[in-house]
Amino acid sequence: MATSTLRTPPPSNYDLASRRPGQALRDKIRADCPSLIQRSLAWALRRSENASWRTGLRGELIVSRELARLRRHGWRTLHSIPLSPTWDIDHLLIGPGGVFSINTKHHRGKTVWVGDHVARINHGEGRPYPRSSRREAAVVKKVLDRGCGFAVEVKPVLVFVKPAKLTVQPSLQDVRAIENRELSALSPLAGVLSPEQVDAVYAVARDQRSWTSAV
Repeated sequence: MATSTLRTPPPSNYDLASRRPGQALRDKIRADCPSLIQRSLAWALRRSENASWRTGLRGELIVSRELARLRRHGWRTLHSIPLSPTWDIDHLLIGPGGVFSINTKHHRGKTVWVGDHVARINHGEGRPYPRSSRREAAVVKKVLDRGCGFAVEVKPVLVFVKPAKLTVQPSLQDVRAIENRELSALSPLAGVLSPEQVDAVYAVARDQRSWTSAV
């Protein structure tokens, strides 16, 4: 695998490295309730959509803290990468063990079953989490392949935050479905990207202009 020439950081207004975890959800909450009083009232009334965004934000913050622990092992992270006004990549993990596109789902205290194409929460209606994770990883791969000039394997990861129980069908091979506390198992992975390749992939991924027309 060839390595791209190292790049200088993008201008600050295009640098996704400064983007906060859950930024897309923060923006939705702020747009829905622009004032502090409105946000407090929405929280008190538990408005369904606003409450869902807040739950999702808490989940992304928990996962971001887990990912931060991997930095000392040579991993880089980006958060809330915008693909469109309504779609973002929750987290992107780049390091010696490869590239992981992480989709966070916060279902604290609930039973979670994950099959090849859908997930069920408390035995409810199927949700297309595995399919969505595959699609996100495919978009990330397209962007990184184009920007880096070499093929970059991107593995989709579904992270469930603090479920009561997580059951994953053995047939689910291409999407890694784990609890947030299991993210530490990624830290020793190695042999996929050299340090120079990690730098090259990260340089492309952190530049918001790389994601223009990604979808």
